[in-house]
Amino acid sequence: MSTATTELRRFLTITGRRLANGQSTPEMFSPAVDAAWHRILGTPQYTALCQETAGRPISHAANNGHGPIAWVADYAKAYGPLPQIWFTDTDGNVNQEAIARYRTTGTVVAEWDCTPAGGDGDDFAPDRPETDRR
Repeated sequence: MSTATTELRRFLTITGRRLANGQSTPEMFSPAVDAAWHRILGTPQYTALCQETAGRPISHAANNGHGPIAWVADYAKAYGPLPQIWFTDTDGNVNQEAIARYRTTGTVVAEWDCTPAGGDGDDFAPDRPETDRR
């Protein structure tokens, strides 16, 4: 299993926990992990993965924004510090400035263009209005 796939599993687990607790969905700020998400979306494997990790269907929604990534503390509590893949683009280039800032402060401020949503796990919602963080 690739690092991006492992991190997608963790992201979906955190998504399920946040939804169960009435919190906002986590922001997908990593191009590399997002690419792994897009490769599996809409497949029977994705449906099974959502049930296994989040305990429910998770859909994909377009949702542009920028700001602090709210779920980083939840991740650190469950898995430790975010690995480098979260700061990696789809070509494998690491944003050294962002990862250094995270390692110094423990916080992430980033842009994102999609988030998970409670749903049937198969949706793409490209026509959803662009919003900032909820």
